[in-house]
Amino acid sequence: MTTTNLNIRTDKMIKEQAEEIFNELGLNMTTAINMFLRTTIREHGIPFELKLNVPSDTTAAAIEEGRRMMQDPSAPRYSSMNDLKAALEA
Repeated sequence: MTTTNLNIRTDKMIKEQAEEIFNELGLNMTTAINMFLRTTIREHGIPFELKLNVPSDTTAAAIEEGRRMMQDPSAPRYSSMNDLKAALEA
């Protein structure tokens, strides 16, 4: 396989943010770009989503609220969905 250099211009912050994500995924920039190019060829278009499973701010807040509630012995507890629904309708 003969290789060649590919020079691209991008915003410095974009590059840094992408490198952080690639590092978390165990990739470097060259590997990530080559994955993108090869898959683009195979799929004949923009091929995939490769992202970390990061919850939205709303979801993260709900998870944290649930954790706090589990630590609070005075928080209500329900043994079934029917009990929960009844409490919500009251």
